[in-house]
Formats: sequence, structure tokens, C-alpha cells
Amino acid sequence: MPFDSQDLLNAFQEYLKFARSSDYRNHARYIFPFFEGTYFTYRKIDVLRIVTIAKAITSDPQYLDIGCGYGDFLNKVIQYIPSAIGVEKDATIYYYLNTPKPEYIISLPIECVTQPIDVAFVGWMEPGVDFRLGVADTAKCVITTFDEGGQCGINGGCEYEEFGYSRVAWWRTPSWIDVNHELMNSYYSRQLANDSLLRNSLRDLRSAHNLWYVYVRDEYLKNRIKFRLMNWLKKEGPTSQEEKFEFEQILDECGFQYKTRLPSMHSSEKLWEVYFD
Repeated sequence: MPFDSQDLLNAFQEYLKFARSSDYRNHARYIFPFFEGTYFTYRKIDVLRIVTIAKAITSDPQYLDIGCGYGDFLNKVIQYIPSAIGVEKDATIYYYLNTPKPEYIISLPIECVTQPIDVAFVGWMEPGVDFRLGVADTAKCVITTFDEGGQCGINGGCEYEEFGYSRVAWWRTPSWIDVNHELMNSYYSRQLANDSLLRNSLRDLRSAHNLWYVYVRDEYLKNRIKFRLMNWLKKEGPTSQEEKFEFEQILDECGFQYKTRLPSMHSSEKLWEVYFD
């Protein structure tokens, strides 16, 4: 764990203070992602894409969230895949903060997971840590997210081709760092809060986007996942407007709307646009 116990407790007190006093309660997940959110940004459509991919493999998939933390994203997936579980290597994060650990989150390293998994989701891999081999030993399909700004494992590796997988599809979302900076500039910086021109110029510099990659080994499963995901995307546009998590409003306010193209991105790319290999 990157923090010692006292650092963690001090940060938790600041988080509680913010949660009790702030007029912007939903900002907490992007200001204190360790306690309330995740280290990647998502919408409900991301969850529904993951569920579509998992159920393309089997109607009752074995789904494992690796390094799930407190289970923020996992809890959303469980609404659609009730048997989904997570692993969090260091369970002391629960004990330090006097937070009960759910039974569906197991405290052990991925190397100790021996049962076959249909889908392994890797939402975060700390710099200097590489457990891809353990993931590859168990999973038919791997869905991984990583920050294009530099977050990855040893030698910068986040891809899975070297373990026999091929990429099916990928899409881009803003990273939590993107959102955090926008919130800081718009709400918590006295200089920038009233200077819209400067805030807009800073928006053009945002580049720490998050990439979601979908990997699979079997060619039949690759075609099956691609077919199911393409069918889902045909109806995703209206769904993205009708079914949202409450905190998605923050993404819209910060300029990270569904299918938006940012100046710092490649000319043809849009946020949440799915690209197939």
C-alpha cells in the first residue's frame, strides 16, 4: 500500500470533513478517489459495456475485479452480474478506517486465484507493480484501464499481447486527474473560478486520458464479443442520456460529455467512442 497508516487516517479525516461541509458532495469521488471513487472515470454506459462483454462469453459469467479497493466499480457491476467478486491484496484499508469488508471482496494477491475466470477487470495497476501474468493465467477475457499520462506497471506495460491475447476493442475516457483539475480550477481556485478564458485555455491542455482495452485469446470469443458489443452500441446513444449515475452530471459540467472530442486528442477520436481491431 503506498501510504502508511497515519497518512491514511489523516487523509480520511480530511475526506470526512469535506463530505460533511461541502455544498458539492459528488465532487468527493474525484477529489478523494481512494475513499469514495476509483482511479478511473466512468459512466453507466461503461458498466453496461462490461456486462455486455461478459455475457457474450456466457450467460452466467465468472467476473473478477482485480485490485477493486472498496468496490466502487464492482458494486455497479454486481447489479447485473450478482456472482461478481473482487480481490484486494491489502485488506488493511478496511481495518484502518473501521469499514466492514464485503464478503464478495477477497483479501489475497491475484497469483493465489486459481479458478478459471471468464472476465478479469483490471481498473488500476500501481506504477512499479506488474501482476499481468497472474491475470493471464486465469482469465479468458481481460478488460483493463490505464492512464495515458503514465500509470502502468513495470516498464510501462499495460497491454496483454505478450501473454497470447489479442485486442478486441478499445475506448477512451477522461482520467480522474482530468476531472479533478477541472473541479479545482472551476470551484476551488480563487484566481481561476472567475476567469473563464483562462479556464478554457487550460482545458485545451488536458491529456491524461484513460484507455479501456478489451483482450481475449480465443478467436471464436473475439468474434462473439465484437458482435454483441456492436449490437449494444446501436442503442447506446439514447441509453447514455436516459440511464445515468448521479455523478455523471459532473463529467458533463466539466466538458467531458459523451462522444465529445477534446482538442488534445487525435482529430478523429471522441470520448466513449468504441474502436474495433
